[in-house]
Amino acid sequence: MMNFSKACEIYKNEPTKEKLYEVAHSLLLEMTLKEKIRILQGHAMGVTIKNTLTKGRYYNGEAYPAGGCKKLGIPPVLFTDGPRGIVMGKCTCFPVSMLRGATFDDELEYRIGQVFAKEASALDANLFAGVCINLLRNPMWGRAQETYGEDPYLLGRMGAALTRAMQDNGIIACPKHYALNSIEDLRFSANATADERTLREVYLPHFKKCIDAGAMSIMGAYNKVNGTYACENKELLTDILRGEWGFDGFALSDFFYGIYDAVRSIKAGMDVEMPYLFRYAVLSHKVKKGELSESDIDTAAERVLRALISTLPKHKKHNKNVILSDEHIALARETATKGIVLLKNENNVLPVKNNSKIAVVGRYASKRNTGDHGSSNVFSPYAITPYEGMCNRFGKENITLYNGCDINEAVNTAKNSEYILVCVGSDWLQEGEFLVNLGNVKKKPKGSGGDRADLHIPEEDVKLIKALSKLNKKLIVNIMGGSAYVIKDWIDCADSVIMSFYSGLEGGTAIADIVSGDKNPAGKLPFTIAEKAEDYPSFLHIGAENKNIEYGYYHGYTLFDKQNKEPHFPFGFGLSYTDFELGDVSIDKNDKNIIVTVNVTNKGEKDGDEVVQVYAGSDNTATDRPVKLLKGFKRVSVKSGETKEVRINVDIDDIKFYNPEFRNWELDDSYTVYVGTDSRNAVNSGKIKF
Repeated sequence: MMNFSKACEIYKNEPTKEKLYEVAHSLLLEMTLKEKIRILQGHAMGVTIKNTLTKGRYYNGEAYPAGGCKKLGIPPVLFTDGPRGIVMGKCTCFPVSMLRGATFDDELEYRIGQVFAKEASALDANLFAGVCINLLRNPMWGRAQETYGEDPYLLGRMGAALTRAMQDNGIIACPKHYALNSIEDLRFSANATADERTLREVYLPHFKKCIDAGAMSIMGAYNKVNGTYACENKELLTDILRGEWGFDGFALSDFFYGIYDAVRSIKAGMDVEMPYLFRYAVLSHKVKKGELSESDIDTAAERVLRALISTLPKHKKHNKNVILSDEHIALARETATKGIVLLKNENNVLPVKNNSKIAVVGRYASKRNTGDHGSSNVFSPYAITPYEGMCNRFGKENITLYNGCDINEAVNTAKNSEYILVCVGSDWLQEGEFLVNLGNVKKKPKGSGGDRADLHIPEEDVKLIKALSKLNKKLIVNIMGGSAYVIKDWIDCADSVIMSFYSGLEGGTAIADIVSGDKNPAGKLPFTIAEKAEDYPSFLHIGAENKNIEYGYYHGYTLFDKQNKEPHFPFGFGLSYTDFELGDVSIDKNDKNIIVTVNVTNKGEKDGDEVVQVYAGSDNTATDRPVKLLKGFKRVSVKSGETKEVRINVDIDDIKFYNPEFRNWELDDSYTVYVGTDSRNAVNSGKIKF
């Protein structure tokens, strides 16, 4: 008789796709219809009630189970959320994904994933739903902080690294939310439409990269895609995901309201309903009525079995003492320092000199501000604020504090200082997951998270910055938040501007590391900062009668390039305390890759990191093409006075375009390769012909 342990052992001895399908099918044959249906159902009702009543936590206080079969030893799927850490218990809160996107360092993201896997394992989870790779098309999106930026290639590289880390450590990776999910307040009712080229080239490539990296689950989105709910969308879940990409794992629904019709979802390719029994309660009845066949149930259940058999044997159980270990905290701090972006540094005001008198003011000067309080919240027992970080680095005797926006109080606090660090931006009340309603209200309650109401920082913050700028002090503005802000109206008032995003439990320490010069900033914007809000694509807010929104082919830097419009700060931009110079570029190719080689010289006096970025633009003028697209990057550490050779391989498959007429991916005859350190200064470095 086949059981789960035997199936795993057989597959371990012959780890081929064919053997995986064979043992999963053999295991399925031992199951009754009732057992197979149970495999497709979440069972978290008891867990959620227990958390609410005994722990004061309403979401994911412990792993949410789905499926399982005791008779055959099949373990349940045990779900934990993310993506800035494990939301169960009190785990290590890392910087949000958007800051991690700003590192342009997928090797670092893999290391972060290893930490997530260990802490998930210590709390008995075996599926991590924190690989959030939805594309940022407009910074209004409230959950922008949960993803890596506006560019599909960057999303794919970072998401694939996190996916590999989870799967390598025996945790099922779950990319989300599949697909076209970048509106929060109307997530249950929005219908995102996109033509076939836009869908294939802009909104799906990063999901494919995660599937290619080994993800064995994927989460469907709430919204409709071209008129059909994502969790009932056969084109997405079967035709593309399985038929074209060869996905072997299972799909699970977004929670509670991802599925509306059980029959449609099962037939479309949605396998597991989370977090507990709702629409799928009728599956047995639908089989009896003939609306579903047992074969439909078999197909879905077997996908879950394949994910469990292929992944869980690699799982190593970790002790709870790995949670918040010194190693994990140190990595969170390293990540934050690597992702903080220096936007402006007039007259080299930064770094701040030792023994300087510094005023730390603003609404977030001494307030824990690690990001959204929804499903991505991580309940670390502490978080270092900017004030605490500056005190620890410069000495409390040199720091004065005012945590607020009253101009008179702030001016009085700063009047005897040499430097002012003013902390502005957003928190979970202005942006994040919208948990107040199901998208059916006409007016959004104030301070309820969700999508941003405005792309400017709050008016009180702007008034504070302008008032402080008149004190003739060295003014440093620290922007905290999930994505881009329009800052044109006040940036001239500041000597220096850093963007620290939501930087995790060691965020204040990392800010002090950067401001002091102990660490040289090297973060790069994972999005474009526009001069005005109207420069971004359209957005859909509560109150809109028409819930349809067209997702166009262009957004972010591709839109600015196409319109030949200058952004305020380009995608990939970030300053350093040293000066880098790129040398001559050589370009070669083989059957699989374009090989770009360039020397990077540090001409300044400080060691530092630079991110070399490679873009490709088609020379085909007969078809609408972007001017250029990011297709490679490499973060490199270069000591003062040193020159390093950087080699970047661009996968030829990544520069192909989708031909909707023939439904395939094609190379154009010729491409221009651009190399630089952001999307605007990347220069024409040569051509590649095919």
